[in-house]
Amino acid sequence: MAKVDLFNMDGKVVGEFELSDAIFGIEPKQHLILQVVKAQLANRRQGTAKTKGRSEVRGGGRKPYRQKGTGRARQGSTRSAQWVGGGRIFGPVPRDYNIVVPKKTRRLALQSALSSKLLNKQVYVIDEINFAEPKTKAFMRLVENLKLNSTALFVVEEDNRNAKLSARNLPGVETAQFNTINVFDILKYDAFVMTKAAAEKIQEVYA
Repeated sequence: MAKVDLFNMDGKVVGEFELSDAIFGIEPKQHLILQVVKAQLANRRQGTAKTKGRSEVRGGGRKPYRQKGTGRARQGSTRSAQWVGGGRIFGPVPRDYNIVVPKKTRRLALQSALSSKLLNKQVYVIDEINFAEPKTKAFMRLVENLKLNSTALFVVEEDNRNAKLSARNLPGVETAQFNTINVFDILKYDAFVMTKAAAEKIQEVYA
């Protein structure tokens, strides 16, 4: 099992924490990560884009001018696509972008994403995140104590309201519960920070 430093909220090392090889020690499978991320982004699309075709726009029932003798190209309707106010050819119509990914594939992709974070030394474990009240400065101080110079995802074991409210105004910082983490968010943020309790839950649930 890989061991990482266990920090407190002051950024000091207070011990070590063992990470399961079944989750943080596998060889990352990049093709599964790509497959799951593409599915996540596709599933976020509403699929409600819609334009009107030639048969749907209003008007255009009368032939604009006679067929022959004008020297112009023949036209049957002013609602053809080349006319202003005409219908659009092959425009978007409502559709379902949903992509179904097998459960085992999603789990393996999540394990691959976590393993790649550990390989890049971007995994941090903190003993707890405990604020008496929501305060952005307090969370900013926590980020500075951990010496996180880039974006970070903080994972907690439960709905830590004070931590969530304290972090929401910080750019590049996001909080999540252990059971809501996903491949896209893990990769989106550079540092992956877990509380000790959240790390234990992750290893219990996703093993």
